[in-house]
Amino acid sequence: MRLIRSIFFVCSILLTPNIFAQGAIELLWYGQSAFRLTTQSGKVIVIDPWILKNPVTPPELKNLDGIGKVDLVLVTHAHWDHMADAPEIAKKNEVPLYAPGDFNQTLTNLGVLPPKLLPRMNKGGTVQAFPGVKISAVHAEHSSTYVWRNPQTDKDESHPGGEPIGFVIELENGFTIYHAGDTDVFGDMALIQKRYQPDLVLLPIGGNFTMDPRGAALAINDYLKPKFAIPMHYKTNPFNIGTPEDFMKYLGNSKTKVMVMKPGDTLKF
Repeated sequence: MRLIRSIFFVCSILLTPNIFAQGAIELLWYGQSAFRLTTQSGKVIVIDPWILKNPVTPPELKNLDGIGKVDLVLVTHAHWDHMADAPEIAKKNEVPLYAPGDFNQTLTNLGVLPPKLLPRMNKGGTVQAFPGVKISAVHAEHSSTYVWRNPQTDKDESHPGGEPIGFVIELENGFTIYHAGDTDVFGDMALIQKRYQPDLVLLPIGGNFTMDPRGAALAINDYLKPKFAIPMHYKTNPFNIGTPEDFMKYLGNSKTKVMVMKPGDTLKF
């Protein structure tokens, strides 16, 4: 009975607040790869925040002040649909923005943010973000070019965005989340599983720019094998045509529980 109750608590999508006791882990999805993660101790981490111009973000959430106090910003790579609102959120809250190290160097050189808000890390690196919370940068199979509008010329320029990464976030109670960023499936996901053993994986399924549902199912069944998975990065443009239904079809009789969220939904663990 206790096991059944635990599974129910973890898997419920909440449409009303304050159902769970304080200290729960909360995950809100804005659409695409943008999430707001609240840890057990109440620290708020925003990941890949493309919010204001995200076509699937609910209108009531298209307000950076509405996010509330943010303690950390994570960006997996330099593409606009992952970092668009990140500098503003970091500046508004005076908090660090972690991204691929070379991308943070580019943001520093261009004066997008002051150096104190752009700490460096790279693949294989782990930072102690807060007491009990560790964040590790891992490989992603993608690209990462930063397109910046030069205020002097009013023209777009392409700048180095560093190599793309994913983030493994270990929370206060040991619950571990792997945000894969934009990536294709790659064999060394097995090393991510072996080293970090993520409980929850957030992975793209849209195709064209990332793995499609079939590739995502392969990543889950053959390499990552988490308890839970949330599909992301689909249906935001005409090319991201993968669907959760196809993802679950290719998963077959997987032991992984898939939780399909709608933009604006919140999960609590």
